[in-house]
Amino acid sequence: MVRKRPTVAFLAQLLFAIRFRFTRRARLEAENLLLRQQLVVLRRKSPRVRLRNIDRLLLVWLYRLYPSLLDAIIIVQPETVIRWHRRGFRAYWHWKSRHVGGRPRIDCEIRALIRRMSRENPLWGAPRIHGELLMLGIEVAESTVGRYMVRRRRPPSQGWKTFLRNHAAGIASLDLFVVRTISFKLLYGLVILRHARRQLVSISVTNNPTAEWIAGQVTDAFPWDEAPSHLIRDRDRAFGPAFARRIRAMGIRDRPTAPRSP
Repeated sequence: MVRKRPTVAFLAQLLFAIRFRFTRRARLEAENLLLRQQLVVLRRKSPRVRLRNIDRLLLVWLYRLYPSLLDAIIIVQPETVIRWHRRGFRAYWHWKSRHVGGRPRIDCEIRALIRRMSRENPLWGAPRIHGELLMLGIEVAESTVGRYMVRRRRPPSQGWKTFLRNHAAGIASLDLFVVRTISFKLLYGLVILRHARRQLVSISVTNNPTAEWIAGQVTDAFPWDEAPSHLIRDRDRAFGPAFARRIRAMGIRDRPTAPRSP
């Protein structure tokens, strides 16, 4: 590695010198082109200096490539070239953001009619109003009708807090946790909890938490006439097909939490 460092440094210096030489050569050629073009403009037979659009374009292009060439321009002021460049920049973006077509705007009378029909008929949606307009001979798209309909304030939907408060009596949850014994063995505890009054329904311990064992604990915790409507759990692999079949037979809806959620 020590022997390669001088070689790498030498190659880097060589590449830098070649790049600097070509860059300096290109700038010299651009300066010669700029001076030659100014001579062409001055040799034209006219009482005063008259620039064409191609002359302005060439001056702006050379200035854009090499801003230091601004000092070599003598037929116009440097501020004039900068003003041409800004004007061309604005013209380009004005052309870029031009209106390229699209659906034409409808008349104000039709828009007012759509709002009136929507206001006087609250139960009508965009398809119904669109059909009525077609029967009147007004050709508009259904999406246009939906855009100009009156926006009504609907009552806000209930949040999660309200939902849980209204349905807490039918929600239960279960979870597995790990306990280390004094002999360094692992025991798995299963906790079943009702959400209505935070009531601890069942707690069991095993060293092999299979899906069949968990299904049996759920059966013992909830009699068939007192089974909850929803059962919340995490996505542990211990809740296998046997567990899913058992709670489905009991009429309980399985509600696993989102992946990687606490």
